[in-house]
Amino acid sequence: MDSDAVRVRNLRKTYGGAAVVDDVSFEIARGETFALLGPNGAGKSTTVEILEGYRRRTGGDVSVLGADPGTASLEWKARIGIVLQSAGQAGVYTVREQLRQFALYYPRPRDVDEVIAAVGLEQQAGTRIAKLSGGQQRRVDVALGIIGRPELLFLDEPTTGFDPQARREFWELIRRLQSEGTTILLTTHYLDEAAQLADRVAVITRGRLQAIGPVATFGGEEARTPRVVWREAGVVREERTATPWEFTAALAARLGGEPEGLEIRRPALEEIYLGMVDESEPEPEPDPEAAPDRGIVGAAVIDEEVGR
Repeated sequence: MDSDAVRVRNLRKTYGGAAVVDDVSFEIARGETFALLGPNGAGKSTTVEILEGYRRRTGGDVSVLGADPGTASLEWKARIGIVLQSAGQAGVYTVREQLRQFALYYPRPRDVDEVIAAVGLEQQAGTRIAKLSGGQQRRVDVALGIIGRPELLFLDEPTTGFDPQARREFWELIRRLQSEGTTILLTTHYLDEAAQLADRVAVITRGRLQAIGPVATFGGEEARTPRVVWREAGVVREERTATPWEFTAALAARLGGEPEGLEIRRPALEEIYLGMVDESEPEPEPDPEAAPDRGIVGAAVIDEEVGR
């Protein structure tokens, strides 16, 4: 079996001559959680839609679970799970009814009640989806994405609408899926979420991949240089240094004791990310005639752009 669940080489997508995705290359190993980050309009959604089989690429090579998503079969679709920003569930059905229906699309679905418990909806299992809160409906989206026991799970802004407690519970669910060997591609605007869940992150801006690497070393040594912050003579001062303890010791010696308000900060993922992105040049809007209907999930996909 190929060690990579996803392989992208020189991916390109254009609309009216404008490049939305421009020469993007990366791999995602099987069992890895990979976060694709970028501002609105950066090209990340288009990239993910190509990997899911919803959009045709203009150029480059793409392999997802060993197949070209642009021509892959329904059997291939049953091996992936997709949690869209809005799945458009049928609100007239109860949570259990909707999941039972979707379980029929897959050859090896998870137990419906097990999935309901995993997303924390046991008390709402018999409730019509239309009557659920926004956060509870989002949990149904997640349940639909994992019911088919996917080898590869696409999570598109999965915790939008979740309160802080619900987000933490969702993270635990994702960690359980990770422990089972599920490969996960995550897009999120919550940088703490990416830092908590991802093995590696990539940042895409203006259609190009700007950086890629493990969370712990993302951005390189220069971007992760610690900052020493202290107050001196009533003024907050700051110094970036690769040797913060030596600098702090020298500072304390000069001031005759521990400086007021002393902090040593190593830049977090969010700070490094914000230093990379530039939202002043948004992605060109796709031609509405070419925009696909992303359907629901997995084997139930309706895809107008690729004609499936």
